[in-house]
Amino acid sequence: MKLESFFPIWDKIEPEQQEKLRKSAVKQTIKKGSILCDGGKECTGLVLVCDGLLRAYMLSEDGREVTVYRLFNRDICLLCASCVMTNIQFDIIIEAEQDTEAWVIPPWIYKSVQEESLVFSNYMNDLMAMNLSEVMWTVEQVMWKSVDKRLAAFLIEESNVENTLTLKITHEKIANHLGTAREVVTRMLKHFQTEGMVNLRRGEVEIIDLNKLEGLQ
Repeated sequence: MKLESFFPIWDKIEPEQQEKLRKSAVKQTIKKGSILCDGGKECTGLVLVCDGLLRAYMLSEDGREVTVYRLFNRDICLLCASCVMTNIQFDIIIEAEQDTEAWVIPPWIYKSVQEESLVFSNYMNDLMAMNLSEVMWTVEQVMWKSVDKRLAAFLIEESNVENTLTLKITHEKIANHLGTAREVVTRMLKHFQTEGMVNLRRGEVEIIDLNKLEGLQ
């Protein structure tokens, strides 16, 4: 996937800045389970996902995880270059959920092009606003939406991501995505099984009635 395909405003960027981005970008393979950035402690740079899946999540004081958003093909991870954003503190961790291929632009190049190109800067600011909206949407879901609805929505999303109705995922992993306890997920999945929506096996959740799950959302 070409670098310019990530930026709809590419043709409006000056040739000098285009060349700077092209020359600095490095294609990397990020192994599943790797941490790209950890609450702003590391500054990897601007990460452009060519193929794979990244997960952005937060940790509570007691170590509980909650997924705030996921990054798919053609998505741009801004938070891996958070060191460029002055006076903004992010406690969000970015992890590779799958082996991922990505372009990585060094943070100092990203900062330089932002300062030189108003078009590029405006586009990236709009993208950041969208990311923050996703974070706020997730917070609202955790605060106000019941676990059964969030669990149903997650199972449907995961089925679409993996393109299968048989999900190889543990109850612990689901709990990490939803920001709840494993016991709560297990209890709710057993209820879903009783209602004929899923079939549970060790390390697997098979969706057997997608319509019923969709009706819970």
